Amino acid sequence: SPRPMPEHLRKDYAYLFERFYYFLEDYGPASMGIVAFDELERSRSHILIDQMDRYFRTTLNGQARAGRIIPEPFFVHSDLTTGVQLADIVAYLISWGFRTGELTEPARPELKKFVDSVCLLRYKAVRTVEGNANFQIWSFAIIDDLRSREEREGQ
Repeated sequence: SPRPMPEHLRKDYAYLFERFYYFLEDYGPASMGIVAFDELERSRSHILIDQMDRYFRTTLNGQARAGRIIPEPFFVHSDLTTGVQLADIVAYLISWGFRTGELTEPARPELKKFVDSVCLLRYKAVRTVEGNANFQIWSFAIIDDLRSREEREGQ
């Protein structure tokens, strides 16, 4: 998957913030959220913090979402933080066992019962998008290019 320039936030993070925001919005008016990441090498952590800062300060979507999501991540040690280890396991299961539409490589059948359990955790938000009042936005998304639309169209 093509990667964005270092100053741009990767699309998977933008999708994460979008879906997290919709979940919080649907949960209730007082709902707020924090983002926790597995600790990265120090310079990579600073790059991510700068990207998130630009996203939440300079984009309309980011500014709106900063009302519910604390726009600065927490970095934790995954070996000391069970939640991050669980997120890693879920990501592994989705990657190797979840299949839909465009995902044509065979899934690992021995993961099916675990993937089925993970699929029960998916979140579906319904929003009005481009005139469609019942547009479904699932917490799982297929992303084949990590660059933003602006970055892709600029080339």
